This record gives sequence, C-alpha cells and structure tokens, in this order.
Amino acid sequence: MPKIRFVDLFSGIGGIRLAFEQAARSLDIETECVLSSEINLDAQLVYEKNFGQKALGDIRLIDQLPEHEFLLAGFPCQSFSHAGKKEGFVDTRGTLFFEITRLLDTYKPQAFIFENVRGLYSHDQGQTLATIKHEIQKRGYSFHAFLLNSANFGLPQNRVRIYMVGILDASPTFDLISDVGPKDSHSYNPQQLSLFYPPQKSVTVADILESNPDEKYDCSPKFVNALKRIFNNDLNRLHGIRLIDYRGGNSIHSWDLGLRGECNAEEIELMNRFILKRRNKEFGQEQDGKLLTKEQIASFFKHPNLGEILNSLVTKKYLKLINDKYKPLSGNFSFEVYKFIDPNKISVTLVASDANRLGVYHNQRVRRLTPREAARLQGFPDSFILYPNDDKAYYQLGNSVSINVVKAVAQEAIAFYSLAFMPSPATLSQAAISA
Repeated sequence: MPKIRFVDLFSGIGGIRLAFEQAARSLDIETECVLSSEINLDAQLVYEKNFGQKALGDIRLIDQLPEHEFLLAGFPCQSFSHAGKKEGFVDTRGTLFFEITRLLDTYKPQAFIFENVRGLYSHDQGQTLATIKHEIQKRGYSFHAFLLNSANFGLPQNRVRIYMVGILDASPTFDLISDVGPKDSHSYNPQQLSLFYPPQKSVTVADILESNPDEKYDCSPKFVNALKRIFNNDLNRLHGIRLIDYRGGNSIHSWDLGLRGECNAEEIELMNRFILKRRNKEFGQEQDGKLLTKEQIASFFKHPNLGEILNSLVTKKYLKLINDKYKPLSGNFSFEVYKFIDPNKISVTLVASDANRLGVYHNQRVRRLTPREAARLQGFPDSFILYPNDDKAYYQLGNSVSINVVKAVAQEAIAFYSLAFMPSPATLSQAAISA
C-alpha cells in the first residue's frame, strides 16, 4: 500500500491529523506523521493520548522540516477572527504564518492544507489573504481558498472556516465549492459541496445528543425555575433562545430572570427599550454601547417616576451611572447558558470562549451540552480521548477543526496528489521485476 508522510504544525489536539488520516485510509493510502508541533501543554497531552506521539513545542524552535509529502497547519486564528482585534500580521500571533514559510524554505513538500477562521478571507479588505497567497505562490505552489460550512458536511453546526490547499509545481482543479451556508442555524438546508461527499440526510443536533448525561451538566434549580416563570412552564420555547444583555430579538435578559434582583414590569420595559434605543444615531455615532442621560431616556420612556425606576435599576446593578449618564451592566458571562440550541436544527458555532455554556432542553432536562456532545458537533469519534477537565475540553474543542470538512478537503488534495505523483501498482510491480 502506498504511503504519504506528513507534518502537523499548530496541531492542537490533532483534529487536522485525524481527518487527514481518515481521508488517506478512504483512498487506501497509508500515512506517517514525521513531525508535529503544538505549544500548548494541555493540547500536547490530548494529542499524545490519542496518537501515541508527543508533539514538539514552540514552532519557532524548529530549525527545519524532515522529508514529507504533505504539510498540515491550523495556524493561530485570533489575529483574524471576528472575535479578536483583527490586527492580522501586526499581531505577533499573525506573524506565525511566516514561521510556516520559513520552514517551507527548509523543505518543500508536495502539498499543503491550511485551516483558519472565516475572518481571514476578508481581513484588511483581502490584503492579508493576498499576502498569504503571494508567499505561497512564489514558492511554486498553487493556491486555492474555500469558505466551507461544517453543516454542509454532515455536522449539525453552523461553522464557516477557510481552507487553503496547494500543490507544488501543479495546477490542480478541485470539486469543492465555497459556500458560507445560512445566516443563522434556523434557516439551514444541506447541499452537496464535494463529489466525495454525496447528498446527505439533514443532520440535526438531536443526532449528537447523549440520552442520559451526568447530572452535573444540569442547570441550577434557581435558573430553571426562572425560565419556567418566563415561559409559563413551557420549556420547549427555550429552543433557539439567546441569553444576552446587550441585544434584543429572540433573547432573555438578566432583568427578565431577576438574576440581580426581581424587576417589576416597568423596570423590565425600560431596560428592553434602553438596549434597543441606545443604538440609535440620534444619541451618537457609536454603533453600540452609548451612555444615555435621564433626559435622553425620557424621550422614549415617559413615566412620572422615571427617576425612581432608574435608581432602582442602578441599585440592583442592571444599570451603572457614569457622569450623569446611564450604562447597562452587561452580565452575559453570568448566565449559566448563553444560547439554547434547538434539537431539531443545527447548532451555532462552537467557540473556545463559551463552548461550556451552550444549552439544550432535552428529555425534560435543562442542561449544558456535554464535552462529548461538543466533540460530536466537530465530528470527533466517541473513541477520541478528551481532556479530563471539562472546561479545558470545551476550550480545546472550540479551538479545533470540524473533522468531516477537513477530511473532504484532504480527500481531494490526496486524490490529485496520488494520481499526479504516486507510482501506480503496475509501475511498482514492474520496478520490482526489473530489480
């Protein structure tokens, strides 16, 4: 059986490696990881548990790459993500991409697969991606970039990431099609985006839920009772609900729940109007976070006891008074759950910062998703060993890749490589006879 050697940089817990190995096996090709690198010690532990290989540490301490055919890298994404400061190559973490090019100059493999956040595609009006493309192409590689949604590859997660693929001294064509998918997790219809992945039945969150997880994942009785009060005991209405203090829409707020003290109807109405009206341009140019005076609040909330209501909300710490202006005290991380996903839909994107606060109402239980369920959202098999500390496991999974998508990308790259560069069985047989 033919074999491909690969290098796994910024390996994390090994998601890209796992998907690459699955893709190669599906094409009857063996693989060998000749070098892996990951600076985080907790991720190194999980990587070694699952692959029996200890990843090297800081990539900057690696002098050169060994001989290999494929380079895999999920290089740091914080510099380009919508959640980060979007500083790109100005950020030290962004410059780690140039560690990849430095190592490419020590040994050029035949192909590469990179993964990063969606924000990289448009960062700095496309200049960051153009720089990456230029650096790769001047080393002789083709460069293809795809925006792919995990939901289109058999995973019930609305997760868009950029996947970059290149082949040395070749001009391949791939059957992948960029598609960012739905605007939200409630308007999803699956599509076929790769010839390797035939049209699939619609997969939903219900397909990845555990039937009876540990009670430690249940939300507190106080939190559940507050939700029951809001929804008149109909907890099926939790599906798709956000818990957030600085947005309106299909949301529950801390003042609705009374997390810092019970609020009466007038206080709730004032807060709901406040978070909507403070975004109006008439109160300033800032898109979010405007502080409003009592007079400005009175323009959209006329009440004879406005001062008393505001004082009460300040006392309960739903509002804060700064230089005679009022500001909401966002308490989003005080919620036990920030989003209840709908078992009959797909999930929002799993992210490292709050993967431990995704909730679900399932089998008459109001609870958080378990680490195993989070792993399933990413396509990890149940045999994959997770970090023993739940919070760290959630964080690692939110930072990892969707296995199904990387597998589909890798299948196309490996298939092209094997046809173009690997000797056929007949050629190998003839060489053996000649020897």
